[in-house]
Amino acid sequence: MSTTYKPRRSTDAGDDIAESQDHFEGDYRPAPDSPQIPKTPEIRVEPLQLDFLHTLADALNTTLDLNTLMHRVADLVRAVIDYRIFAILLLNDRAHDLRMRFQIGHTPEIERMRIKLGRGVVGQSALQRASMLIEDVTKLDNYINANPDVRSELAVPLIVKNKVIGVIDIQSISPAFFTKDHQRLLELVASRVAIAVENARLYTRVSRQAQTLTVLNEISREITSILDLDDLLERIGSLLKRVIDYQMFTILLWSDRREQLEHRFSSRYGERITRERTIALGQGIIGTAAEQRQPILVPDVRKDTRYLAENPETRSELSVPLIYKGKVIGVLDLEHTRVNYFNEDHQRTLSTLAAQVAISIANARLYQRIHEEEQRMERDLEMARQVQLRLLPSSPPKPQRAEFAAAFRPARSIGGDVYDFLDYGPGRTALAVGDVSGKAAPAALYAALVSGILRSLATQHLPPAELLAALNDQLQERKLDSQYVTMLIAVWDDFNQTLEIANAGSVQPLFVTSSHASITNGIEVKTIQAEGFPLGLFPNAEYEAFTLSTQPGDLIVFFSDGIVDAENSQREMFGTDRLSTLLQRHPTATQSAQAAVNAILEAVNQFQSGTEHFDDETVVVLRAI
Repeated sequence: MSTTYKPRRSTDAGDDIAESQDHFEGDYRPAPDSPQIPKTPEIRVEPLQLDFLHTLADALNTTLDLNTLMHRVADLVRAVIDYRIFAILLLNDRAHDLRMRFQIGHTPEIERMRIKLGRGVVGQSALQRASMLIEDVTKLDNYINANPDVRSELAVPLIVKNKVIGVIDIQSISPAFFTKDHQRLLELVASRVAIAVENARLYTRVSRQAQTLTVLNEISREITSILDLDDLLERIGSLLKRVIDYQMFTILLWSDRREQLEHRFSSRYGERITRERTIALGQGIIGTAAEQRQPILVPDVRKDTRYLAENPETRSELSVPLIYKGKVIGVLDLEHTRVNYFNEDHQRTLSTLAAQVAISIANARLYQRIHEEEQRMERDLEMARQVQLRLLPSSPPKPQRAEFAAAFRPARSIGGDVYDFLDYGPGRTALAVGDVSGKAAPAALYAALVSGILRSLATQHLPPAELLAALNDQLQERKLDSQYVTMLIAVWDDFNQTLEIANAGSVQPLFVTSSHASITNGIEVKTIQAEGFPLGLFPNAEYEAFTLSTQPGDLIVFFSDGIVDAENSQREMFGTDRLSTLLQRHPTATQSAQAAVNAILEAVNQFQSGTEHFDDETVVVLRAI
């Protein structure tokens, strides 16, 4: 730097025009190395300055786009100062260096330079917060020789609110090309441009933040719909690329069993990689972020002793803990090969997204546990269903003067209906039809209990009423809250074709006989009026029984309430009337008991028209022959 050079302080953005005008003394003349601009007669400075300021104000006030703004400034400055090279460098607050934001005349290599404060002409101008007019750059020891043809240079700092945000730099191939008038004019331009640049940067930042928030909202909506954990983690990695252009991405989740962070997903340069990795709390940058429950931004991992060199090429890293209901459930970690790549905006963005990611991961884990539990329950229910089916008789008995048929359709995988055929000695068969309160597994388990007690009592060949009383006593000894069973016991005597019936709250069976020719089709359907208390509710209950005589062709139809309570899409119940009408039209003299069972189930199924069966359906038919 020349020893005779004294830097001049830049005018502040708040200086008025009148004060700026005082800096111009004499006439304005074009620079000597501007052959395309011919010499003109002397021009008064004041009108030229006012016109220029009006034009500058219009250019600065009509755009908030930083690129457009800088193009306009470059064109306006060229109109009054015929520079060879023009550049606007802006200060990077994190790295504390000047980076070229706009240039005319430089090579691409120079455009990528990072200039530290105090280095070269522009670095000195920024550091000293003053403009620098250099008549011959070859005489400067600190000069950055970006272009060997350059001989003179003029640099003016951009200052907003007493803070340097950048430098305007112009260069010429002629020595002593720039004058004091050029310096004063560029200082005036810089004072106005600094405010415009800051406004444009603020607008860009706000626009980028709004766009980022929109993208984050879209990402949040998408990841909340993914319930498979592996798919979710992979999708988080790909969606995050829309807001942060990372190179390496890792998600680790906390394991309560191992009390460590376990690796769950990683991608490296867009490719998924497999790792076997665990990190303890406080270990490395990731473990420290989890332990401190705070994001950690490391500009250069080589200078951070906490860094664990998993990727030797990594230079900057950003780790954000995933917190759900006050508990750390994992860590999001981003890495890049460039120093100072991640900034505070990236940290805010990732922290904002991390809250939704934590919720989505927690939901996916919960869904996974529920799914696994459902699968286990399905296996258990299938086993229980197989056990229940084994408790039902494999085939009905075949007495000489009667036939039995039965069918059972559970509303779910297993149900609470139960029926059984019990051997009561020569020529005698006991029939039991019951319905346990409740549905699914609890009802099925209670039904198994009832079935087991019933079979143990059946060896005594008790009359139906006494059998119900004994069964009720046994259930009282094993009483369960709010659990009971309705049951009907009937004993068929094959020698005299009679049926002795006792009822403990079950649906009353129907008696179908063809003895009255005056009835439709010669068939009469009557309800067997047998009543009694359900089993398991009251101690010392007593039951009544009566005997029904039959003739060949008569049907006794036993059924659970799932038959008559079946509903169609209009919420209408099938009802006893529809069942009676169906049986009246059934030709009992020629059709089998199994045909009657099939007809009933088919009619109920058609009535429901594909609607969900909410109750077990059981039908047992006895036909005298």
